[in-house]
Amino acid sequence: MILTRPSALAALLFLLACACPAQDKTTGALKGKVRVEQGSPSGVAVILFQGEQEITRVATDKKGDFGISHVTPGVYGVKFRKPGLTVATIDSLEIKAGKTRSLSSGVILSVDEGSIAFLRGSVFTESGRSVPGVRVELARVVSEDSIQKLDSRVTGETGEFVFRLPPETAKYRVTAKADGAQLVSKDVEIDSAAVYRVALTLKLLPK
Repeated sequence: MILTRPSALAALLFLLACACPAQDKTTGALKGKVRVEQGSPSGVAVILFQGEQEITRVATDKKGDFGISHVTPGVYGVKFRKPGLTVATIDSLEIKAGKTRSLSSGVILSVDEGSIAFLRGSVFTESGRSVPGVRVELARVVSEDSIQKLDSRVTGETGEFVFRLPPETAKYRVTAKADGAQLVSKDVEIDSAAVYRVALTLKLLPK
């Protein structure tokens, strides 16, 4: 089938109209960015609501960006949720027809300490003295022959360190490294939101 020029132009205009719904001047839009204190900003649920009614929801992308289009003009609230993080709410947000409301300052979600596990530990010498400045590495034990390195810390003045972890069941390996001492490791099982403690004793290498 061969289209005449007027027919082709009409078809093109129809496709453009379908591909560009954001140009609707009777509704508004909302966009913004979410930052997180720990972890990835992706997958944060952004919930648009009026009163007690949820209107719609989207999820942030890997950079923490989100957008909601085709919003009926009015005053709304927005909630931001992700497991392990505090819930943030913005009230009395006005959306106007033909306009995109931008949350230019962004939203920052902090860690909800009631929903994560803390792995706290200390590094000592064989004589029981705390050791500052020791590098402590954290890895997840995937199998007997495989580990996944996750994070590291340096012990403070009292030889202490802390890692914050998701509360899901998993085994972690903590390894202390110091000049002139043998590597020392311990495995810790995490199964809920709680505080787990571990003590690592450094053994000096013979001179």
